Amino acid sequence: MKILVTGGAGYIGSVCVEDLLNRGHNVTVFDNLTEGHKNAIDRRANFVQGDLADKPALSDLMRTAQPEAVMHFAANALVGESMQNPYKYFYNNVSCGLNLLHAMVEHGVKRFVFSSTCATYGIPETVPIDELAPQKPVNPYGESKLIFEKILRWFDEIHGVTFASLRYFNAAGATEAFGEDHRIETHLIPCVLQVPLGKREHAQVFGTDYPTPDGSCIRDYIHVTDLAQAHALALEVKKSDFFNLGIGGGVSVLEVIGACTKVTGKDIPVVKQTRRAGDPPRLIASAGKAQEVLGWRPQFDRIEDIVSSAWSWHLRHPAGYGD
Repeated sequence: MKILVTGGAGYIGSVCVEDLLNRGHNVTVFDNLTEGHKNAIDRRANFVQGDLADKPALSDLMRTAQPEAVMHFAANALVGESMQNPYKYFYNNVSCGLNLLHAMVEHGVKRFVFSSTCATYGIPETVPIDELAPQKPVNPYGESKLIFEKILRWFDEIHGVTFASLRYFNAAGATEAFGEDHRIETHLIPCVLQVPLGKREHAQVFGTDYPTPDGSCIRDYIHVTDLAQAHALALEVKKSDFFNLGIGGGVSVLEVIGACTKVTGKDIPVVKQTRRAGDPPRLIASAGKAQEVLGWRPQFDRIEDIVSSAWSWHLRHPAGYGD
């Protein structure tokens, strides 16, 4: 297929582009490079630099690339920043996403895969979380993604745009070529690995008094290549739907730090901090629907293997993508 990937220079987008190309698809990447990296774009892909706010550019893109499907990763995704600057998140994640949908309708593109998030659920009432759990976001980032999911329902009903909305839990890991290099790094595994890389003095643990076995928060970590597999499978959905993507098992913050210590063979000092507002004790996915409907079979279920792939990438790319 001809596939347009917005945000294909970002962490998850770059790995999905690599996977799509390996499957024989023709891929065009559209990215403004404010968060992504040009060196993170697979050289086999066509690259168009541009912004989703630019409606004429989007129309031209649809005309020249002629995609049969769109994968939409381009978004702002820092929870803390969204609490300080909600305008940025609603403008980029909702308004600019609408521009993309409008351009698709204008040019007859009917298939859409959306990079959503478990942040649409907020603080869950029960775990594991399935797709029918109440969606009560606790920050503008999660709210912006939920608003866009609601918009997708109407574009399906009115314009016949079939979509798969994939709600990620905690993406992690790397392929040999592509890994995690955020300009502002907030994700646990790369932050912890920056200690043995000499970029941080210690790892931080926010809260050690949660009702969990070791007192730290528990999260569901999913390898980025398993996410990529789910996106490729989602291209085949016949009916619009929503899917949680996670392993269905939880790993605590302290267990992640232990895995990083084991994999790197380096001592990682830990500084314990007070809880952060809005951090649920546990976030664990029920991903049975993705397995049943999409035929999705994640390959990585050990945190040590996920950390090992990330560590190998960072060792090969000590300066990240260097741009």
